Amino acid sequence: MERPFSYTVVSNPVPNSHGDLYVLFSGESQTKPAHRIGPKVYDYFLMHHILSGSGTFTAGDEIYPLLAGHTFLIRPEQLISYASDERDPWRYRWIAFEGRHAAELLAVTGLTGASPVAHAGAASRRVAVLFRSIERTFRAGGGVAHLRAAGYLQLLLAELGAAGGEGGRAPDRQGGDSEALISQVIRYLSTQYAEPVSIEMMADTLGYNRAYLSRLFKQRTGMTPVTFLLKLRIDKARQLLRERPELTIEQIASSVGIQDALYFSKQFKRFYDMSPSAYREEMRRI
Repeated sequence: MERPFSYTVVSNPVPNSHGDLYVLFSGESQTKPAHRIGPKVYDYFLMHHILSGSGTFTAGDEIYPLLAGHTFLIRPEQLISYASDERDPWRYRWIAFEGRHAAELLAVTGLTGASPVAHAGAASRRVAVLFRSIERTFRAGGGVAHLRAAGYLQLLLAELGAAGGEGGRAPDRQGGDSEALISQVIRYLSTQYAEPVSIEMMADTLGYNRAYLSRLFKQRTGMTPVTFLLKLRIDKARQLLRERPELTIEQIASSVGIQDALYFSKQFKRFYDMSPSAYREEMRRI
């Protein structure tokens, strides 16, 4: 039985004010048999998720036959075309988006210029719901619609990334890209230094053996993660000593994740050959 043609689209009611990640519009269509788009280019990212039916997506010289559960991504300025099957045409949902962080976030999904198609697998229903949630957000309107849509988009990308294997981890793995791992360690410590973190906790969070992680980190940076974390905390404290004169030494120590003010002073002197109080006084004179 032929399904009746339908087409709906709704735009973001809030203008793009920050440029980080912004959903332009969202829609859904039951396409007509042999419905074809392109060849053409877009100046934004355009992502489709197929609910039912079949068809083909062409990017460059590659032709991808696609079915329900597939998601395909069109990149800005990429010459593409796509077409529904004559007997079993697509029903799909789509979102268009742009922003400084768009390409970076897409990287976790595995959707690249060389691999523009993903299969959501068991997450297909959740992916479809998130597409629909963006459309409903725009229909509901309101001053925070753009924030909700961007949030749904990030959840959607996370689902696609997890479905593609990017979200899994082996508890004791020791391989992989070492440079990327060192960047992960630095990013983790740089955001968590004010918390009571430990290297064991970090290794468990990242999914690596602690000894392997520490050894690799020292090979690449010349210091252990413990020393890196301590230096990071002391450097942050030095900044606070300069910029926040109203804070006590104890408050500054606590603000960088060191609860013992005496230990903090000892370590500060170890790195900078003077006590925190002497450093602050010197900065005042300067």
